[in-house]
Amino acid sequence: MSTERWPAQVYGEGEEPDYRFSLANERTYLAWLRTTLALLAAGVAVDVLDLGVPDTLTRALAAMLLVLGALCPLLACLRWAMAERAMRRGEPLPSLGVAAAVVTGVVLVAAAVLAVVVAGS
Repeated sequence: MSTERWPAQVYGEGEEPDYRFSLANERTYLAWLRTTLALLAAGVAVDVLDLGVPDTLTRALAAMLLVLGALCPLLACLRWAMAERAMRRGEPLPSLGVAAAVVTGVVLVAAAVLAVVVAGS
């Protein structure tokens, strides 16, 4: 058990897991960060592109995408820490939890954009 590594709340507990599991956890963290970049880019694109719908609707969709993009890094960090802590303690991995809200939000925004594009054409 090492308390020299940061964050100590994560690495200071339990025993060191198989490095492959820790690396898989880090890859999941990086996937959430890529999702963050995609959501932020989509929010900017929705705001910049002319979808042929009222400005209020495009701004609302863009804002929803940007808010979801801002939440993703926070959730990524929390999920990484919870999973790493669970592996170190030998406990089951945590459920999707709050990240399900981001997934639901993305699905709703995608459905709204699809409806706007289909209605506009």
